[in-house]
Amino acid sequence: MKLFYADHFVLPLPEGHRFPMEKYARLRERLLRSGAFGPGDFQVPDAATDSEILRAHEAGYLQRVIRGTLDKDEIRRIGFPWSEAMVERSRRSAGATLAACRAALEEGCAANLAGGTHHAFRDRGEGFCVFNDAAIAALAMRAEGRVERVAIIDCDVHQGNGTAAILAQRPDVFTFSIHGARNYPFDKESSDLDIELPDGTSDDTYLTALQAALGVVFARGRPDLVIYLAGADPYEDDRLGRLKLTKRGLLERDTLVFEKARKRGLPIAIAMAGGYARQIDDTVEIHANTVCSAARHFRARQSSPL
Repeated sequence: MKLFYADHFVLPLPEGHRFPMEKYARLRERLLRSGAFGPGDFQVPDAATDSEILRAHEAGYLQRVIRGTLDKDEIRRIGFPWSEAMVERSRRSAGATLAACRAALEEGCAANLAGGTHHAFRDRGEGFCVFNDAAIAALAMRAEGRVERVAIIDCDVHQGNGTAAILAQRPDVFTFSIHGARNYPFDKESSDLDIELPDGTSDDTYLTALQAALGVVFARGRPDLVIYLAGADPYEDDRLGRLKLTKRGLLERDTLVFEKARKRGLPIAIAMAGGYARQIDDTVEIHANTVCSAARHFRARQSSPL
């Protein structure tokens, strides 16, 4: 199973910034130590090109990002100070989801050890998201003729508002988001399917809602490829989450998505999305559990006669 990483393209942040940039390098280190992956499984992706980005984003926005001419309001919405490193990091993160999709279509499953930047709109970034990697990747897979239909399953605790908006007029990409009703973004967009959950939602309620929703996703979306945003932020001790899922519940969530996709013979590309636990090691553990679970399901698929 190929794992694409770009944690050595570091986005410089001021002291005390609340975005946990270090989680990506810690995740890769943890997966290397796990024994489930060898050094050859880890690959550095190419940066997303202008032409790939422009399928999902306006040319004017892309140029403002590249040239560092975003205005103060645009910078405030994104939440990161502009730098050339920010641009390169954002390109590489999008490139990792592109690479994961291509690898998944060949091998069944692959992961971006970052990504899930679902708050980026066609003409702007928001919420720590510059380029929308899932939208870029879905549109690239269609443009390259690799698939007819894509489903984006977004299990981050925050709605994938940018993804929904970018892909609203694309019947060949089905967008699904399960998220906190009262959490950011406070002005929601309309995905093809949205499940909104009250504050304090626990494992059983979440998993019941997700299981029912996945049936709708596969029936209506009829995908040839799944892009899965496996946010760690529904966790009960996440600073920005407001839901109450345990680590066990989050692993059961991942298992449910993987088993539903595997049953249908669907390749799946995974992105990590959000995670802001009070203890960063909790976020890293949740993300690592997702990737290791995917590897187990993928290897089972390889050896299965089905």
